[in-house]
Amino acid sequence: MTRLMLLDTASLYFRAYYGVPDTFRSPDGTIVNAARGLLDMVAKLVSTYEPSRLVACWDDDWRPQWRVDLIPSYKTHRVVQQVAGAPDVEEVPDPLQAQVPIIRESLAALGIAVVGAPQHEADDVIGTLATREPGRVDVVTGDRDLFQLVDDERDVRVIYTARGMSSLEVVTDEVVRAKYGVHAAQYADYATLRGDASDGLPGVKGVGEKTAATLLAAHGDLAGIRAAAAAGEGMSAGVRAKLADAADYLDVAPRVVAVARDLPLEPCNDALGGFDADAARALAARWGLSQPMDRAIAAIEAVAG
Repeated sequence: MTRLMLLDTASLYFRAYYGVPDTFRSPDGTIVNAARGLLDMVAKLVSTYEPSRLVACWDDDWRPQWRVDLIPSYKTHRVVQQVAGAPDVEEVPDPLQAQVPIIRESLAALGIAVVGAPQHEADDVIGTLATREPGRVDVVTGDRDLFQLVDDERDVRVIYTARGMSSLEVVTDEVVRAKYGVHAAQYADYATLRGDASDGLPGVKGVGEKTAATLLAAHGDLAGIRAAAAAGEGMSAGVRAKLADAADYLDVAPRVVAVARDLPLEPCNDALGGFDADAARALAARWGLSQPMDRAIAAIEAVAG
């Protein structure tokens, strides 16, 4: 059976931008550290995990309005410009923004499919593609939100990059349980209760990681927790009061936290290989990316045969 690899692309190129020195430049002086780092990431990921198919999932909308309508604080700390009637502008360093077209060109030159969806984030594309697949999926991200997709029975794993590419972590349900005390299938409810400052999710005031895990262990999911609280069972009066105070938030947060799994994505050619290596090398030479492009080509050709 084939293995599909799904890249949380922006998560990776942000990490590359901050992790690779900005002394790497193209012949015309353009900083290319993020593009260089992403190509080296692709080379390492393909060599290490040997996927037969690969999709670079894209943020067509990094902060969808429908999520903001539900929770106005969603990612608000990352907005640098808001104009009525126009999409919010994300805080992205200018040298990184200038590299995004180069990154897309490089992925295309390697024959790697780039897939996004209107009004949705890359997480939602990943959720949909991972759910469609019968099994054997690796999701590559530095975002814990995607732990909700881990499924040992279907062999859906997260390759977690938070500690850097030299220390990649394969996240299975056992890993999620050991770290957080919940199953991967409970992770979205856990994140809803605990909150996540990095996404502007307030969580339930006074309910931290330990209490969230304890509640989920006792009641299964958020719906079970709220039902028990309404019945006055299975938790202290203090916790029941905290849940009651957060009722409006809990009514909408699960829709914000849960990744979409049913987007109407068109089929794409996600098979690795079959690209024009000479054209890829010519593009790389133009941008001063010859060495990382050669490494990515070698890795893909070794796996694709």
